[in-house]
Amino acid sequence: MDMSKIKTILIAGVLLMFTAAVITHPQESLNASKSGLAMWWEVVFPSLLPFFILSELLIGFGIVKFVGLLLEPFMRPVFRVPGVGGFVLAMGMASGNPAGAKLTSRLRQERQISRVEAERLVSFTNSSNPLFIFGAVAVGFFHNPSLGILLAAAHYLGNLAVGLTMRSYGRKEEILHARKKKLPLPSMKDAFKALHQARLQEKRPLGKLLSDAVISSVQTLLMVGGFIILFSVFNNILSAVKIADVLSYATRSIMTALHFPASFDKPLLSGLFEITLGSKLVSATDADLLQKAIVVSFILGFSGFSVQAQVAGILAETDIRFKPFFFARLLQGIYAAAFALILWKPLYTAFHYPNQPAFSFLRDGKPETFFTQTWNAIVQTGPLLTIATLLLYIVLYTKRTATAKK
Repeated sequence: MDMSKIKTILIAGVLLMFTAAVITHPQESLNASKSGLAMWWEVVFPSLLPFFILSELLIGFGIVKFVGLLLEPFMRPVFRVPGVGGFVLAMGMASGNPAGAKLTSRLRQERQISRVEAERLVSFTNSSNPLFIFGAVAVGFFHNPSLGILLAAAHYLGNLAVGLTMRSYGRKEEILHARKKKLPLPSMKDAFKALHQARLQEKRPLGKLLSDAVISSVQTLLMVGGFIILFSVFNNILSAVKIADVLSYATRSIMTALHFPASFDKPLLSGLFEITLGSKLVSATDADLLQKAIVVSFILGFSGFSVQAQVAGILAETDIRFKPFFFARLLQGIYAAAFALILWKPLYTAFHYPNQPAFSFLRDGKPETFFTQTWNAIVQTGPLLTIATLLLYIVLYTKRTATAKK
């Protein structure tokens, strides 16, 4: 039988079984949907929206070209991507998944980077943001702000290590003269010239540019929310129908082979699908803190199938292939786990003081962390921002549709 037909049968079979499981376990599906919706509603949407809108505006006004020209002599020899990759890397680290994929796809659509360069760039510019690592994982799950320093360092060093590894990817596909191209020295004059030309080429008025930025950002975040809810339900259904118990044998074997406690089997399996749930389950295990940090670092680096599906959906709008990104996630998981082990003594043991949490100050006589306050503020105000933005999106989209029909 043709492999494509076998693939069709397998996909159809999995979807039918998943649908049947959802129908036969309505309460578990509903609870999982609520949990996924709450995460998107309270945290993901309000935390990513400003970065997405600002990124669209920065690209539209040519500021990205300005930054890219200045960073070209650094990004090209180190990571073998254009200078605009520095902007994507910074925004990806600041805003978190899947911002790196969103910006890379945008640059590819603008023809500012080649397909191979885009595949290199997207492989190391998607990461969890500092707020999630410190606020949700270190403080929320482990109740240990100092651990956030170790997890963040391991995570972002893993990102850079992936970038250095992937620099040799796709050399045969690159054009010969592009590889021999002489690197220009940074020039503020040339950068400002590129900025001015890009601004003149942008024919849309400010109001139209801002409207398009909001619509594009909300549409991407709606897709992200759908994937979060879908994988939340999928993860819960796997446990409800006992498939997770079968799959956990594989992760248990891996943990045993690496001399880790077998109790990491289900937390690691959950983390392979969704990083938030996986990190929370790892923190609740009765194991050594160093071992927990290593496993969580791998989960954060791998990003989970939920984030990977979000990235795949974004990349599908371009000719950027998904396989290099998936390979890079495996690499980052391994690199991040290794960095967590290497940096344990210099970054955690040597500077951890239980009575003095990192980034702390006193409020009402009790130590609170900056990241805890920020995280709580987003959770409390996030739903209001989400509702207001969705209403604005409906107005702008309706107006654009009405204008297009005229």
